[in-house]
Amino acid sequence: MIGRPDLPGLDYPERLDALLAAGVGLWDVIASAVRPGSLDGDIRDHEANGLSDLIASLPGLRAIAFNGGTAANLGRRALGSPFGLPQIVLPSSSPAYTLAFAEKARRWRRLADHLDPA
Repeated sequence: MIGRPDLPGLDYPERLDALLAAGVGLWDVIASAVRPGSLDGDIRDHEANGLSDLIASLPGLRAIAFNGGTAANLGRRALGSPFGLPQIVLPSSSPAYTLAFAEKARRWRRLADHLDPA
């Protein structure tokens, strides 16, 4: 699943289904915010999205991965410290983060260490 070359060609609902089938869940750490531009640095007046409550409802959760540094900073702040699950900071999937796709994919494959083998 992780690293499938055909995954980027799927439409959004199909990508969500593929992630769910692999045991990966998505959750925004921000419920709402003011963001006049497209950059994370433009986020203002954000409201957290109940990450601790979500995690408490998932006893089988193995790790938390954040899509970029801003999500990691906000998510870690919401969780507090120390926290018992591995936390992985992944490079942002945003096209605005200009790391080469191959390198982004290599770093995102770290998620595979926390999934059941298929």
